[in-house]
Amino acid sequence: MASALDRLKKAANLKPSKRSVTLANGEEFEFYSTPLTMAQRERAQKEAKSDDVNQFALQLLVQKATDENGGRMFGPGDIAGLKNEVRDEDLQSLMIAVISGNDTEQEEEIDMKSVRKRAEG
Repeated sequence: MASALDRLKKAANLKPSKRSVTLANGEEFEFYSTPLTMAQRERAQKEAKSDDVNQFALQLLVQKATDENGGRMFGPGDIAGLKNEVRDEDLQSLMIAVISGNDTEQEEEIDMKSVRKRAEG
């Protein structure tokens, strides 16, 4: 019989799944991301260097968004560009897609209050 940890690891299913966000201009932006682990959350909180949920979510987006081949879509050098040259509405949608863990087959309305609770939890 498998240990409790083995059962939890098997149930975790940390494989990447497709995320799809409709941008303000109507274009679909697709990327892949794995479910969030505690270690990834802790790293993003440390890298955010503040308690601001937006900084935390932006760090997660940069760390976790990949293309279909597993290559990172953004690097640390892209943070300023994301903050200054991308519509806030679009950036918020991308960050929520990473945090919520929803894939294109599971659509759910998420507001920033629930994201903040998840980030702090």
